[in-house]
Amino acid sequence: EPMSKRQRKKLLKQKQWEEQKDLRRQKRKEKRQKQKLERQSKLDSSNEGNDRKRLRREVVPSTLRLIVDCSFDDLMVLKDVKKLHKQIQRCYAENRKAFHPVQFYLTSHGGQLKSNMNENDKGWVNWK
Repeated sequence: EPMSKRQRKKLLKQKQWEEQKDLRRQKRKEKRQKQKLERQSKLDSSNEGNDRKRLRREVVPSTLRLIVDCSFDDLMVLKDVKKLHKQIQRCYAENRKAFHPVQFYLTSHGGQLKSNMNENDKGWVNWK
C-alpha cells in the first residue's frame, strides 16, 4: 500500500522523536542538577537563610492590639462563617511571621464559628 508524502513525513518525525528521547531525558536531568546546585550555592552564600527560629528571636513585639469580635456569627450564613474562619487563620499566620507582631485577640468566639473551627482546624486551641 503506497504511503502519501504527508504520512511519510509524519512517520519520519515520529521516528526522530523516539530516537532523541534519551537525549531529551539527559538534558532534563542535567538541567535539574544545575538548578539544584544553584539553589545550594544560594543557601551557602547567605548564611542567614530563612530559619523561622532565628527570625523569631529578632522579633520586637508591638503594643498594638487587634481584636476580632465574633459575636455576629449567628447572623451569617455558613459560607460567610467559613470565609471568616479562613481570614482569621491567615491573619494569625501572618502575624506570627511578622517582625512586629500585634497582640491578636478573638472575642465572643462561639456558635457556628467555633464549631467550624473545631471541625476544620483542631490546632486553633494551641494558638498563643
